[in-house]
Amino acid sequence: MEVQNEPELCFPQLLNTSCRKPLTSATETAVVHVIISMMSVLTVILNLLVIISISHFRQLHTPTNLFLLCLAVTDFLVGLVAMPEGIFNLKGCWFLGDHMCAFGNYLTLNIASSNVGNMVLISIDRYVAICDPLHYTNKITMKRATVCICLCWLLSVINNGIILREDLINPERTSSCVGECVLNLDSFGGAVDVVLNFILPVLIIISLYMRVFVVAVSQARAMRSHISAVRIQLSAKVTCKKSELKAARTLGVVVIVFLACYCPYYCVTLSADASVNYVIQHSSISFAVYVAYFNSCFNPVIYALFYPWFRKAVKLIVTLIHKFKQSNKFASIISYLCQTAE
Repeated sequence: MEVQNEPELCFPQLLNTSCRKPLTSATETAVVHVIISMMSVLTVILNLLVIISISHFRQLHTPTNLFLLCLAVTDFLVGLVAMPEGIFNLKGCWFLGDHMCAFGNYLTLNIASSNVGNMVLISIDRYVAICDPLHYTNKITMKRATVCICLCWLLSVINNGIILREDLINPERTSSCVGECVLNLDSFGGAVDVVLNFILPVLIIISLYMRVFVVAVSQARAMRSHISAVRIQLSAKVTCKKSELKAARTLGVVVIVFLACYCPYYCVTLSADASVNYVIQHSSISFAVYVAYFNSCFNPVIYALFYPWFRKAVKLIVTLIHKFKQSNKFASIISYLCQTAE
């Protein structure tokens, strides 16, 4: 594996004003490109299946599935926009200009914060459904769910616009050389970003899921008391253990995967130099950023593949596509036979 002795310039014609490419081998760069590209495609496909399933089948048009649909849309945008954008920065050179850099940062932050907001909405929905099931249909309606989703996106747009206002107005100010794309946050903006997009959502999600877990366990124990009236005690104990483990497993996966994916990025952000102005360079935290992006690939598995309706919808979609292909082949065969008959 050969490594270049001297770094190349991003723009050789600009000499000293150009940024330099990092010293990485071609093999290492190619491997990273392949991995990120595959994750991007997989994220797009999985979330597209969720979007098609919920949008197409009317019986799936419920408030809970509406939250899942919005989550799938934001995750789809992560795979379609955020991940490919990061590929441009892997070589350490940004060739699309300062304005596109600022707009890309703004768009990526909006997608990420909306994604986190959707997870909070899903947590609230599950909390009401399990802890207050009698009033769920009155509290969580399609209209209220739609309003909450719109507010989530609107607040993300406004919040990130305030945080990145200087970059959007004057994108050239953060570049130390031509070909550099950096995310510039002052101490206040960085604190607001960490609190609103990580600490507060994590506290809400954990507190709600802990309450849901307690209620789920109590319901499982109540079911055991009813079952024990007609079944032997051993069978009742097994049923209780399975219910408790299932609740613990599902809620544990949701919380742990989210924290595991987003903690690295915000830990790097918090460990940055807390001066008046600090610059987070994409190349220095690329690993942490993509770990957070990978959560968008895991979300369809966690929130959708655990639902039987999703598996049935995917099977139906695949069957329809297969029949569509067969019908096209059949039509082409008929057309070919007609042409040859003439």
